[in-house]
Amino acid sequence: MITRAEGAYLGAVRAFQNPMLDLLHKRHAPLVVSLLSLVFTVERPAVPVADAHTEVADALDQLRAAGHGDGLPTGSARDLCRQWADAGWLVRQVLDDDVEVYRLSAHAVGALEVAGRAGGVRARVSQSRVRTLLEAVERLALDADPDVMMRIARLDTEVKRLQAEIARLERTGEVDEVDDEELLEEAENVLHLVRELPADFARVAESIKAMQRDVVTALRQDQRPTGDVLREYLQRGEQVMDATPEGRAFAGALRLLGDPQRLDELSAQLDTVLRHRFATRLPSPQRAELREIVRRIEQGLDQVFAAQREASYVITAQVRNHDPLRDRQVDDLLRDVMTGMAAWLPDSRRGQAVTPLRRLPVADVEHLRQTPGDLRPARAPDALADWDDGADVADTDARAWGGPHYADLDAHLRTFGEDAPEVDLAAAFRAAPAELRRPVDLLGLLELAHQRGMTESDELAFVDAVRPDGTRRRFAFGATTTRTRDEDR
Repeated sequence: MITRAEGAYLGAVRAFQNPMLDLLHKRHAPLVVSLLSLVFTVERPAVPVADAHTEVADALDQLRAAGHGDGLPTGSARDLCRQWADAGWLVRQVLDDDVEVYRLSAHAVGALEVAGRAGGVRARVSQSRVRTLLEAVERLALDADPDVMMRIARLDTEVKRLQAEIARLERTGEVDEVDDEELLEEAENVLHLVRELPADFARVAESIKAMQRDVVTALRQDQRPTGDVLREYLQRGEQVMDATPEGRAFAGALRLLGDPQRLDELSAQLDTVLRHRFATRLPSPQRAELREIVRRIEQGLDQVFAAQREASYVITAQVRNHDPLRDRQVDDLLRDVMTGMAAWLPDSRRGQAVTPLRRLPVADVEHLRQTPGDLRPARAPDALADWDDGADVADTDARAWGGPHYADLDAHLRTFGEDAPEVDLAAAFRAAPAELRRPVDLLGLLELAHQRGMTESDELAFVDAVRPDGTRRRFAFGATTTRTRDEDR
């Protein structure tokens, strides 16, 4: 019977066999963490193999020149990178342009996050962290409770609380100002949550790749007819995101993160946070992390989607180009040849003649087609319907979602700037009617200004564009003036 102490020890031994803890447990762990964090950044998640070897070699030379040579491992930068790849910290990958790159594995990303948290600001038991925990538990209880009346009561309580808050705001016209210290705690909690995302995205991508390897291995060992293999594995390749626990969890998160409008709202909210006065008290690295949250999410999504596309492509190509029964027949034939050679060689003499194979075996075909099929269709296709070129059949809604209205924009520029040789482009866009203030019309206005000649300044101009469905989006661009007419007119 295993004692509690032995069970705990065996569990810890298994945990330290994980490549992430193995990296942090190594003698040269500080060197590995520092070099990986230097070479791989948020802006550069994939590094060409040759560039990675050069950068690691340069960093090692700098450390030796600074007097740290005694604590550095022996071997070249290429040997170190290969060791890290064998240990599961780096992943080699060939891109579409036949360039081989290194990527951090999920274990390496997790190790860097652990090292970064240990060496940076420690997460504190703050009001923000406790509120996050309580809200998560409340949401879990609400989703797990099947009692309809209990859910209605909870929602009714929440509605009453929100209505009371709205009434207070309408009565007083004042928003309770949150203390800067509390805002700092909430910002640290947000950063703590965000730092977990890169490792989570990498784990999802690697789980998809592991599933791809399992499918291909099983396909190569399959002894069933090709038709059965096609039906099963093509379906699994199309549903690769649902084939792993990490993939299913990511699919649920994607419903929140995959909406471009949600990411735009998140970006606008982060801009609001960074403009607040408390943000000046955050260190520069933390402000940069807040600014890069949306970008890190988009990069993680791209990493998972790329792994999904690659897995589907590899599985499909393997199924199309692989015939298990044919390969099995070839293997059996080669095995018979090797057996015959092994039986013939011991009794053979040097120079002994070998009876050649004078004719190949005839394929056993039961029936061949003797007449070609009729390629003509059974009946002629239906005649095309008459089209009235003069009728106005354009869909108004489709036109509203279409490209810029250049003619209307040109006429608006002339009317807006009829008394001046030049006009401000932002002012002209704001003065345009709603149907000419779509995002694509702003692009069309910039194109017309470029054709007529425009002058840009260092100031920023802000305009609000209106989509056909009534939603708005703010755009910023360099303040621009343009001539109201072309020079040749």
